[in-house]
Amino acid sequence: MSGVMKRMGMIFRAKANKALDRAEDPRETLDYSYQKQLELLQKVRRGVADVATSRKRLELQLNQLQGQSAKLEDQGRKALALGREDLAREALSRRSALQQQVSDLEVQHQTLQGEEEKLTLAAQRLQAKVDAFRTKKETIKATYTAAQAQTRIAESFSGISEEMSDVGLAIQRAEDKTAQLQARAGAIDELLASGALDDQSGLAKDDLQAELDRLSGGNDVELELQRMKAELAGGPSAQQQAIEGGSGTTGQNQRNPSQNQSHPRYEK
Repeated sequence: MSGVMKRMGMIFRAKANKALDRAEDPRETLDYSYQKQLELLQKVRRGVADVATSRKRLELQLNQLQGQSAKLEDQGRKALALGREDLAREALSRRSALQQQVSDLEVQHQTLQGEEEKLTLAAQRLQAKVDAFRTKKETIKATYTAAQAQTRIAESFSGISEEMSDVGLAIQRAEDKTAQLQARAGAIDELLASGALDDQSGLAKDDLQAELDRLSGGNDVELELQRMKAELAGGPSAQQQAIEGGSGTTGQNQRNPSQNQSHPRYEK
């Protein structure tokens, strides 16, 4: 059972992969990748800006603490000049605490400055990669579009594209139906001529007419055969005599009916 399920899963994944391959457009994939790189570059730039903001804030704090330290030093000098050694000692003690804070902030400032430089360099490198990818992306898209158009034109000329295949199949079906109808019409004509089918329109010839046509056709053949024999036997003179003899016979046959007719007067 597990083997059947594994096979079904493999078939499903294969069909899904094929469907995805058909639906995937490389141009859209390239544009999506470029968009993701732009988003990453934007995040890096935002990180650089955040680090620079933190560094600037530390610089402001350092300037403020250094100003307070200088002020405490000046106050200690004035207190010592006035003979207030206790105030001078307090001022110097506070100045020492501020100096410790200044030292810590300077270390943090150096760290942030180093991070900012690294992020700035990474952003520059990433920007160069994004620009190179954009150029390559547009080149690939143009090449793919040209190849796609060339393939469609070639398929149209060769007739293997889907549209042209449909047209070719339609033409083939029309030719097959036409040939089938022509064959059917010819078969019906032959059956009507042989008498196997009855002509319901009443235009078909009856048996008597068919027999007369057959005899007439046979007489024509006999006459043509006699004419050819006469040509072979006697040449043009015999043919002329045969024609004249036939004309005389015909004329005599035409006169006989008038001569054989009895006059009404004699009949009385």
